[in-house]
Amino acid sequence: MPIYEYACEACGHEMEAMQKMSDDPLKACPSCGEERLKKLISASGFRLKGSGWYVTDFKGGDNKGSGNSEKSTKAAPATSNTGKSSASSD
Repeated sequence: MPIYEYACEACGHEMEAMQKMSDDPLKACPSCGEERLKKLISASGFRLKGSGWYVTDFKGGDNKGSGNSEKSTKAAPATSNTGKSSASSD
């Protein structure tokens, strides 16, 4: 279940609540009792670790996340651009 952050517009109290995505947003502030809680937009906190993720296994083809895949990918377009410019100048 996701954790949602709320802030009360009346007293400024901030809180977190674990809720289902299908649950209605909370309205009543536990601090002041006013029904002025607003759901905040916040970044999710998760990491993609281990094998099987795009960055580590599938990005470079043969190199499998060794960091060399980016260098070889960037070198290929530079070579083809040089070939195009010399072909177009003839």
